[in-house]
Amino acid sequence: MKNKKVLGNILLTLTAVIWGCAFAAQRAGMESIEPFTFTAARMVLAAAAVGPVALLAGRRERRGSPARQPEEERARRRSTVIGGLCCGCFLAAASLFQQMGVVYTTAGKAGFITAMYMLLVPILHFLLFKKKNPWHVWLAVLIGVAGMYLLCVSESFRLSRGDALVCVCALLFSGHILSCDHFAKTGDPLRVSAIQFVTAAVISAVLAFLAEEPSREKLAAAAIPILYCGLLSGGLGYTLQIVAQRFTDPTIASLLMSLESVFAVLAGALLLQERMSVRELVGCLVMFAAIVLVQLPMPGTTPERKV
Repeated sequence: MKNKKVLGNILLTLTAVIWGCAFAAQRAGMESIEPFTFTAARMVLAAAAVGPVALLAGRRERRGSPARQPEEERARRRSTVIGGLCCGCFLAAASLFQQMGVVYTTAGKAGFITAMYMLLVPILHFLLFKKKNPWHVWLAVLIGVAGMYLLCVSESFRLSRGDALVCVCALLFSGHILSCDHFAKTGDPLRVSAIQFVTAAVISAVLAFLAEEPSREKLAAAAIPILYCGLLSGGLGYTLQIVAQRFTDPTIASLLMSLESVFAVLAGALLLQERMSVRELVGCLVMFAAIVLVQLPMPGTTPERKV
């Protein structure tokens, strides 16, 4: 059992590395292709990668679990389809705003701003569902706001265009997480994921053909970033997360996955030669402290089970 936990932690760290480097790939891809086309292409690849896994898992589940009542099975299927569509809409919107944002900001900043969803989710839980949060969550939110100020707000008290777009992306990813949390309990999680990637691919493709000029030449020029974000970040990253979280503690899992933002900064520096000012680096450290704090169970609180 201990060996499985170690394996799970290693796989989650690898997942964080893959996701963190994806920001550098997204930034590099924008040199030769437009944001909507890039997003559509990566979502198509992610759907192609996750779809077969969802089908195989569904067959194994049917063979290994007792048959459900017809009404229960219909409700589960309905929830799976509706959940996939809802999650796909949030995923498409969040990914498109993120992809537009990385055109105007660095990969490292985009990684940390996106990670702000970990602070936004408990706020939305409170506003939408009146779910009370422990005191340390609100402290983490205040610390995160301070970190965001140092990282993004200039001396003229303005957000750059790229940072603002990625902030919208973080808010949309919070909605995506809340949708996933709801529908993963009432539907088939892997099929919800497969349907969401198909939905996101369709939405992105429609917008790409309406607002941009997709071409084989552009896709070929950005082939490596698209393949990385679609197959590795989308397909492999999601699969590794699902497998690894079966073997490790939910709190440890969320902490390891939050390293994604740190690896985004490292990847931006190593692969794209991006550099941050001292103020921005301090902002990253403050935000990371807030991200860690919001995930730590405190004495007298019951840690929420993550799906």
